[in-house]
Amino acid sequence: MSHPDYRPNLATPRGVSSVVGPHGVGVSPGDKKSKNKSTRGKKKSIFETYMSKEDVSEGLKRGTLIQDGDRDIFIDGVVARNRALNGDLVVVKLLPEEQWKVIKPESGDKEPEGAYESEPPGELCGSRVLQPSPKDCHDSPDVIIEAQFDDSDSEDGHGSTQSALLDDVKRLSVCVHEKGKEKASASATKDKSTSVAADIRALPEKSLQRSAKVVYIVEKKHSRAATGFLKLLADKNSELFRKYALFSPSDHRVPRIYVPLKDCPQDFVTRPKDYANTLFICRIVDWKEDSSFALGQLAKSLGQAGEIEPETEGILTEYGVDFTDFSSEVLECLPQGLPWTIPPEEIRQRRDLRKDCVFTIDPSTARDLDDALSCKPLADGTYEVGVHIADVSYFVPEGSELDKVAAERATSVYLVQKVVPMLPRLLCEELCSLNPMTDKLTFSVIWVLTPEGKILSEWFGRTIIHSCAKLSYDHAQRMIESPSRAVPETELPPISPEHTGEEVHQAVLNLHRIAKELRKQRFSDGALRLDQLKLAFTLDYETGLPQGCHIYEYRDSNKLVEEFMLLANMAVAHKIHRAFPERALLRRHPPPQTKMLSDLEEFCDQMGLPMDFSSAGAIDKSLTKLFGDDKYSLARKEVLTNMCSRPMQMALYFCSGVLEDQEQFRHYALNVPLYTHFTSPIRRFADIIVHRLLAAALGYRELPDVEPSVLQKRADHCNDRRMASSRVQELSIGLFFAIMVKESGPLESEAMVLGVLSQAFDVLVLRYGVQKRVYCNALPLRSHHFHKVGKKPELTLVWEPEDMEREPVQQVITIFSLVEVVLQAEAAALKYSAILKQPGTEGLLGPQDEESDKDNEQED
Repeated sequence: MSHPDYRPNLATPRGVSSVVGPHGVGVSPGDKKSKNKSTRGKKKSIFETYMSKEDVSEGLKRGTLIQDGDRDIFIDGVVARNRALNGDLVVVKLLPEEQWKVIKPESGDKEPEGAYESEPPGELCGSRVLQPSPKDCHDSPDVIIEAQFDDSDSEDGHGSTQSALLDDVKRLSVCVHEKGKEKASASATKDKSTSVAADIRALPEKSLQRSAKVVYIVEKKHSRAATGFLKLLADKNSELFRKYALFSPSDHRVPRIYVPLKDCPQDFVTRPKDYANTLFICRIVDWKEDSSFALGQLAKSLGQAGEIEPETEGILTEYGVDFTDFSSEVLECLPQGLPWTIPPEEIRQRRDLRKDCVFTIDPSTARDLDDALSCKPLADGTYEVGVHIADVSYFVPEGSELDKVAAERATSVYLVQKVVPMLPRLLCEELCSLNPMTDKLTFSVIWVLTPEGKILSEWFGRTIIHSCAKLSYDHAQRMIESPSRAVPETELPPISPEHTGEEVHQAVLNLHRIAKELRKQRFSDGALRLDQLKLAFTLDYETGLPQGCHIYEYRDSNKLVEEFMLLANMAVAHKIHRAFPERALLRRHPPPQTKMLSDLEEFCDQMGLPMDFSSAGAIDKSLTKLFGDDKYSLARKEVLTNMCSRPMQMALYFCSGVLEDQEQFRHYALNVPLYTHFTSPIRRFADIIVHRLLAAALGYRELPDVEPSVLQKRADHCNDRRMASSRVQELSIGLFFAIMVKESGPLESEAMVLGVLSQAFDVLVLRYGVQKRVYCNALPLRSHHFHKVGKKPELTLVWEPEDMEREPVQQVITIFSLVEVVLQAEAAALKYSAILKQPGTEGLLGPQDEESDKDNEQED
């Protein structure tokens, strides 16, 4: 049913103290009986009081609060997490050794044997990292916590989609001092709700893991907002029932929250069932030591659960994405007289490339065109190749309201159905976007290259271009695939009359040939790329619902653009670092987490896979050599690629003046000493900062008056927002896929097993790139039996025969088994499960009927 526009009272709840009532929630001081009883000490605190800043500082100096961050630390249970939420930066105190976690890999059903457990069901595969923190650690070691507050999920398949979690054990990364140094250590946790103990997979039969408890929250990175549902309290006779409702978050990493009834819809108490499927947003305002539950304010009613827009708004709010309209103060910073034209004096100050054959290559739906390419053959057989990037900094005055809002947003956020832009659309899609047949301001890197990609000369500068064509990746791919035959005009976009289709075609072919050489050299020099399955959707034009989905294909046209974006980013990194060794904004990618990598290496040894993990290049070569081109080999490669991504840390923006050891500047996956982001200033604020630094390095302007510590804080914020953006994008894809299963399912696909437990197993669903857990008790089995063959886990399924006269079919499930699964919607909104198809039943169904990072340096 529909409800009138509901706007709850957002004032801070009055009269709520830390006093805990019978259900562990704060009660009003006016309830003197409860208050008097509580203050007599009868209610024991659940959580420890946080240490003071002074005690924390002293403890860090003495080394009693974390002494090194080289090994993983586990926070065992809700009490030890001490009210810290996912992504928070915290200080922890190690527990005595006798209280450390004992790990016995074979002892519990919650851990898959010999493999990395799957991602949260229904989500894309891949390495996920939450809330980066490249802190310079002036004050304290930082720990990032990934906490789960729902301990009810079990392997029997009942409970939420976040099932079979190892809820008690959470891995943390720690950022610590090095004596005499300021160090920006890579602190990150993997966001793997069903994979929280992935780094303890192949340990010896019994092992101790350092355990700790949270004693102080350095920074609340979590937004403290959650989407979920309202319920009445169970005890109708209690004082609490008349004052509070229970908010149950959809994200089980967030505690249940009590909200004042005055915040709730007026008829909620009398008609609670009317709101059973209504999605709300709640914000935690307090969480006292003596309460199992937080206290919150109901912020907004979003609409019906399971619908795209309410769910999307909930995701954006939870991750702190600002999707409000830009204010009038911000819009006043934009050029007012439209249509805007480039001032003649600005043209005179720039290198004029308007007569050159310059074009863009982007996804067909892209409207924010950051980058363009050119390739001019020279008489001596070399090529003048240009990368031309939108000169966004021209339109974003430093210190303006526009600059402040863009800095705060830090990134555009790409959802399946729309974009939440970093900049107003007038800039994103018109003034800055390198649209064809229009004069545009750009910042260019221009090289003279040999056909083999060797750099003979390099030039940086402000330019003006006039793009002759807006090519899609499909257009460029057609050109690449027909090197000797002209692509029909009907298959190409409009091309400006100053240039011909043949000229553009030849430029694309020349760029492709050079890009192939650059790529070959990069991988020969030790780069790593972990290509993982990525979903793309086709949406119904009228309803916006997903009609179908497919795995996004990464083709030669994508690789062409990627190579030149990487080349430009590396060139700019060296330029700004040479000019400003203390104030360059760079991007580093730390090596993989040592322990997780060694566990994976041991797993590969057990599985008879000769993988070399000694370097990024060694991993890449192993993956390339290990597998053939048959269907089974390719599926096995997808699974192993997925596993290899998990120990990888995230790449981080940082200020060069904060790190003393230049070895830490390196980018592991690219295997280069210096890297930055320059090529996407319309959608990344870090790139705008880099543009300003490059302009200063070239003498166009003064160096921005920013101390290294301040620039590092900006880098931290860009890291936080980039990570939140990545997570929101993943959740958006997960939302649309869940809706597709509901609307179009059940969906069938081949899948490969990547983890085996005693009661279940994890699979990578190959057609859709999602990971799911398949539970034995959801299958029509007569029995199932788990055992090990050597160190390899096996699960034998004995199927109940459809025809009672037949013998039951036995099926052995091991890692890398190829199976058939059915994805089917569950009764709960946006939940779906995976069911194994019995061997010998009917075949699979037919096939079901994006802005990506072009400078994808494979950091995550």
